Amino acid sequence: MTTSDFAQRLVRALGPDTVLTAADDIAPWLSDWRGLYNGQAQAVVRPRTTEGVAQCLALCQQAGVPVVPRGGNTGLCGGATPDQAPANVVLSLDRMNAVRSIDTIANTMVAEAGCILGNLRRAAEDVNRLLPLSLAAEDSCQIGGNVSTNAGGVNVVRYGMTRELVLGIEAVLPTGEIFHGLRTLRKDNTGYDLKQLLIGAEGTLGVITAVALRLFPRNSVRSVVLAAVQSPEQALQLAELVNEQCGPRLQAYEFFTGDCVDLVLTHAQGVQEPFAQRYPGYVLMELADTADEDALNALLENVMGAALERELCLDAAVSTSLAQLQALWKLREEISEAQRADGPHLKHDISLPIEQIPAFMQSAEQRVRAAYPDIRPFIFGHFGDGNLHYNLSRPAGAPREWAAEQGDAVTDIVLDEVNRYGGSISAEHGIGQLKRDHFLHSKDPLELRLMRDIKRIFDPAGILNPGKLL
Repeated sequence: MTTSDFAQRLVRALGPDTVLTAADDIAPWLSDWRGLYNGQAQAVVRPRTTEGVAQCLALCQQAGVPVVPRGGNTGLCGGATPDQAPANVVLSLDRMNAVRSIDTIANTMVAEAGCILGNLRRAAEDVNRLLPLSLAAEDSCQIGGNVSTNAGGVNVVRYGMTRELVLGIEAVLPTGEIFHGLRTLRKDNTGYDLKQLLIGAEGTLGVITAVALRLFPRNSVRSVVLAAVQSPEQALQLAELVNEQCGPRLQAYEFFTGDCVDLVLTHAQGVQEPFAQRYPGYVLMELADTADEDALNALLENVMGAALERELCLDAAVSTSLAQLQALWKLREEISEAQRADGPHLKHDISLPIEQIPAFMQSAEQRVRAAYPDIRPFIFGHFGDGNLHYNLSRPAGAPREWAAEQGDAVTDIVLDEVNRYGGSISAEHGIGQLKRDHFLHSKDPLELRLMRDIKRIFDPAGILNPGKLL
């Protein structure tokens, strides 16, 4: 069967409103957000129901046609971009965007995979609840993609990764069979927890169509502190104090360098210099509670007073209004967009034992600068949970092609240091295409064998998201 014949078979089965086959209609679905990867496909399928997804997968399985699941296209590792095989079918979940239920007694939400994360967070707020998963791309990313990549975000220090927020999953297997695991039970101790295999699998085992999520009481009171620090060591000492004094009220603890602030002030609109002078590093922490605002502010004042007295920070600014809170967060949230405006750069989403972060940053920079003296590091991340975005940009004046030409060699150095310190080469972005080779070389052989065995059980024909992860 030719690709055009199969595409028409999809049209006949699912309808012309569901299946795109014209080259101009397919083109926007063939590249990733960063422009690093471009592929081919014979069709884009946009079903509105789980049954439509099942019908598409069953047809593709019968014909041996590869399927690439796609969410909001905000991933940074090329995990939702097809490869160069003309037979690919891109399966988009964007039309499956209904909130099926919200239960304020059990504190659960059931949502379809194509729901935009920001819309789900607002839906929870409307009933005075909190969905704590929060990402810079939350008004574009989809919850199915968040679950498929086990996304992290800024609130992991308090609420954990996406995996810890998922109670149940509905998914379609490559055979077209529907996995009915959409339970909202807090306790279900009946054997293997199969949904956990689908979380973080990057669409290689099944296509997630709906998820049951945990909700929490809405934190009506929030306060943000931006603290200037001399070094990563000082940032960790400050973290220890804040954890001791504030406990579970601490829901975000971010770090970024002074170079990141320079970049944001250069490229972002509506951002202001936070202090009268530039400092080597900054910590952005957010506390939130259901208690009254005065109590939270008093706690913050005591903690930051102790921090300044113990010389655990150089200066500090505390938000006194929602506008100030948002302005302080903007310094952190605009870093990725500022790097994008600066030009091609090398992203390393890594995690480390938290106490090893300062030593890693020092040794990694020494090794990278020994090979590339004028490289520009822009380092930021979620210090509270050990996640660094160790990003590097081309030397000033270097051509835009520098990152593509030198990227593999630079990444080899960085990830070698990550492994040396017992870290992970992917903290929250997944593997996709970008990290596949490094993943296969750094992962324990037994783990890889078990993963391949699981892949063969779920997807014996190998049609789901080929070229990703394994």
